[in-house]
Amino acid sequence: MMAERPVHALSAPEKAALRELLTAERASTVTRIEMLMRAWDDIVGSSALVATDDEHDPEGATIAFERAHVQALLDQARGHLGSLEHALERLGRGGYGICERCGEPIPVERLRARPVAVTCVRCAGPGGRRQG
Repeated sequence: MMAERPVHALSAPEKAALRELLTAERASTVTRIEMLMRAWDDIVGSSALVATDDEHDPEGATIAFERAHVQALLDQARGHLGSLEHALERLGRGGYGICERCGEPIPVERLRARPVAVTCVRCAGPGGRRQG
């Protein structure tokens, strides 16, 4: 009789595919951060060339909005990068694919759709906890 793999273990091909997915998404996120940093530098650089009063200059509000928008996108991308790095660490330690709330396996389909998922669908849903 063939021994069953532990309930929490991902198969070697699943691990490899998910590692590739995480690594590709990490590279894409790093590129996005670099592009946003260039956009940030351009906004700051262009606003430094002209004396603007954000409160009274009609263009000032636009510059302030653009700066805030890029900053929000940068914060979001950096947070996602942190989540990707956490997922890669968990994958390396063997904890990837295990719900951090209930300890049950996270279905591989969920991990493919949301590679940074740390909870199973049930724990991520309304109420956020398994019953019984």
